[in-house]
Amino acid sequence: MSDFYNEALEFAKKHVAPYAKETDENAAFPVETFKEMGKAGYFKLIIPTELGGLGKGIVEHQEAVLAFAKYCPTAGLCYMMHNVALNCVLANATEETKKAICKDVVENEVFLALAYSEFGTGTHFYLPEVKAEYSAEGVVLNGVKSMVTSAEQAAYYLVLAPAEKENAINNWIVPNDSVGLSFAMNQWKGIGMRGNVSCPMKMDNIKLPMSMRIGEDGSGMDQVFAQVAPMFIVGLASVYTGLVQAQLELATNYSMSRKYPDGRSLSNIETVQIHLARIYTMAQTSEFLTREAARSFNAGEADAVAKIIAARINASENAIEASRLAMRIGGGKTYNKATQIERLLRDSYAGQIMAPSVDVLIVWLGKAITGQPLV
Repeated sequence: MSDFYNEALEFAKKHVAPYAKETDENAAFPVETFKEMGKAGYFKLIIPTELGGLGKGIVEHQEAVLAFAKYCPTAGLCYMMHNVALNCVLANATEETKKAICKDVVENEVFLALAYSEFGTGTHFYLPEVKAEYSAEGVVLNGVKSMVTSAEQAAYYLVLAPAEKENAINNWIVPNDSVGLSFAMNQWKGIGMRGNVSCPMKMDNIKLPMSMRIGEDGSGMDQVFAQVAPMFIVGLASVYTGLVQAQLELATNYSMSRKYPDGRSLSNIETVQIHLARIYTMAQTSEFLTREAARSFNAGEADAVAKIIAARINASENAIEASRLAMRIGGGKTYNKATQIERLLRDSYAGQIMAPSVDVLIVWLGKAITGQPLV
């Protein structure tokens, strides 16, 4: 383990873990955790040092998300979204816009989020149906994004909209204080990941100057696959790897502490040992594949995309299976919400359906292996 990961893990123990139960029970965004993230400098993780950041990359992104998610998957998820959005800004925005946003992140400890999904397109978020009317001054956006993580909490949202160029899309930076921007709060009824406060975001004649467009007209799709997808998919793999690691720790501790009158514990039962062995194996494989995916992408290896997709598929499916087995070990007490295992079980089910869903990713992996375009 790197020193950076160990430091992030210690931070998570102090500033993420204490709010995890409250975040779930109240379906509340982990505000205090994010305040501490800002103070500790995690929001400026990937900002270049010359702009006041830490100058880190996808490897440290993966490690930070993994550490946070081990104690609260919701916190890991929302933090991951920030790095993904910021990475796209850093790679494609104008110098003036990039410097302004980095300055805001560094000095005011604000963070970013994505607003991609729509009701009609589902996991095919790269096919937006919102309306974009162009003029010499900029663009006017109208429409609704369906599931916006960190709703009302982020300072900036990345929005995909049709480009002037036919059959192409643009990425736009929409500030939280934009006139015409509103959120339909308190509509997130998810069984898990309850603190991400996901909800629809309405854009009613939002006017943006061209400086808030990221990159050239029609370059949005390239950005999605070059800057957004790698950080996003590695981030989700890290979220669900952290969840599997948490289930292993919880199930192991419970099996050893649950005693029978004769002094034996659950851990002395062979069936429980088998369950723990399987969860342990899933935790190890998930972490190895996720770390390897980040390393491979950072090194620019030819098969990095396939590794990233495989890591996400593996971690998402392992999270569900590890949670199922942990519930068996926890038994009635866990079913009655006496342990955190039940909360993580509910969180685990989001991994298979978050865009791109596991079903979509499996098809993409087959295409990546055989050298075909993903879409």
